[in-house]
Amino acid sequence: MTTSDIRAVLFKMRIVLILAGMSNGYAQTVPPDPDVGCSVSTATVNSWFKSGTAALDGVVNPANSVSFPNAPNCSFYEWSYHMFLWLTSLSPAIYGGGGGRIFESSAFFDVSPKDASGKRTLTAHSSGFVNKFSTFAKQVGPNNLSLVFDKQGRMFQVQPPPKRIAPPFVLSASGRRTEISHVRIDENGNKILIDRAGATIQPRLLPPEVRRPELRALPTPGARPTPGVLQKFIIGGIPIFLDSAGNLIDVEQGQADASVLIAQNGSLIYFGIAVNEVMAYFRTMQGASVPSGVMFPTTQGELNSITTFASAHAKTFVDPEALAFEIKTSWIETTGIPNPNDYITMTADIPTYDKTDPLKWVKTGHTSAKVALVGMHVVGSAAGHPEMIWATFEHIGNTPNDAYSYRNSGGGTTPIAQDTSGSWLFCAANSSGPFNIPHQFLSGDDIVAASPPTPIGPDNIIRHKAWGAASDVAPNPLKTTPASNSEIININNNVRSVLINGDVRRNYIMTGSTWLIAGAFPFTSFNTTQVGTSKLNNSTMETFTQGSSPQASGTMNCFSCHAAAKTTNVSHIFNDLKPLF
Repeated sequence: MTTSDIRAVLFKMRIVLILAGMSNGYAQTVPPDPDVGCSVSTATVNSWFKSGTAALDGVVNPANSVSFPNAPNCSFYEWSYHMFLWLTSLSPAIYGGGGGRIFESSAFFDVSPKDASGKRTLTAHSSGFVNKFSTFAKQVGPNNLSLVFDKQGRMFQVQPPPKRIAPPFVLSASGRRTEISHVRIDENGNKILIDRAGATIQPRLLPPEVRRPELRALPTPGARPTPGVLQKFIIGGIPIFLDSAGNLIDVEQGQADASVLIAQNGSLIYFGIAVNEVMAYFRTMQGASVPSGVMFPTTQGELNSITTFASAHAKTFVDPEALAFEIKTSWIETTGIPNPNDYITMTADIPTYDKTDPLKWVKTGHTSAKVALVGMHVVGSAAGHPEMIWATFEHIGNTPNDAYSYRNSGGGTTPIAQDTSGSWLFCAANSSGPFNIPHQFLSGDDIVAASPPTPIGPDNIIRHKAWGAASDVAPNPLKTTPASNSEIININNNVRSVLINGDVRRNYIMTGSTWLIAGAFPFTSFNTTQVGTSKLNNSTMETFTQGSSPQASGTMNCFSCHAAAKTTNVSHIFNDLKPLF
């Protein structure tokens, strides 16, 4: 055995020992022996730290997005992990006095939900700032509607039940307005619509007044096809979906509009959105409304125009080289978690509910509570990529993985079976499923309602695409799925093995990152222009839109929702933001 062979073996042993030592009783494992074709060196990870070397809870500088090397795929994965460690670093004094994490600091602004006029407000973070979280984060399509897939893998937008039309009705084959009084499920699981007289309805058309006018517009020639629109009704607790011709569409099991996730400790999951100061001032530069054709900054010249504007308003950025950035975070209450110190935590303002009715929780107000970070979307612009790079991270204790395979260090393929044994936040130990079936949904703004007859309670969730790639499709034409999985696994091992024992950030893993080839807008070939881990989902934020298996059919990903022309419309929040002044 050569000296280099011995060093390789010792390094692998070091990773195995370190990863075993950081398990803290969690069932989630990251294989120690992936192919190392995509790697980040120890020296590189050390260089990310302000001190020049990894230290316990050490502060990390952001990646320089202006000089991003734009070399697939490893530089994208490296950028993603680097930014996560920066965001979750403890804030030094230069971030508004320090305290908390950098994403909670004065370098970031909290983004409110939409108000009655459809606008969002930016609130500057400051010392003692307490985030106000909501219980629902909707995944939406080009018309700001939720997305689902049918059992043939076709994607649809979902128009919510009409509020001013009751009871729900369709036009029958004869053109008569017919009330849907009941839904019956036959022995094959098919949904049968019943009228008030008990007869089966054969609908042919949805009444025009329940369809939004903009959904009837013809698509722009040459544009990516807009998903078809389904009208949703909930009858007797059963959701049904009809297309514009009145056909009943059977959507993939486990997909539901306005579904609410509950952890095994009984906590609802809460969501927050924030943007960095570059994003906030870039939006403010646009004035009352964002002009058409505006793209996120990717060059030094574009950044200079934003910093100049900010300077004219007495604002100096701490980390301008990060460019435009937004994050979405998911949290649960720490009550009932046996190991709250193994999480990034904060105090937040969360909704409270009267839970005396097991089928309906009614919102009663808000309270301050300690919450634990379970998921984070890391999204930012970089050189060559105005569509932004989309990465996601999860706590290792969240959910078990479905079956997957990866390329091992010997050049072969290692299969990993589905395994739900152990303790999980969002899955019962040794559960055999069914998985990702929503048990409750948000009804209006103030009620969490059950899907009868199952009472409101914890969900059993699994991560179908363990490392962001589907088992039946290569994430790009040049790579196989096991090879893609090994890249993400190896990057996780590289970075986590450098972090110091006791650094809470070691308890989080990257489950993937995706972008467009050469930042290519508009979508000319949707399935091949999005690359990296192009079937990426976060089990805490895209819980019920992962599809129903490790395969690609019925799978949404970042660009399923964030499809747009080459403009800031790729972000669902940017154009809705009110300027700071």
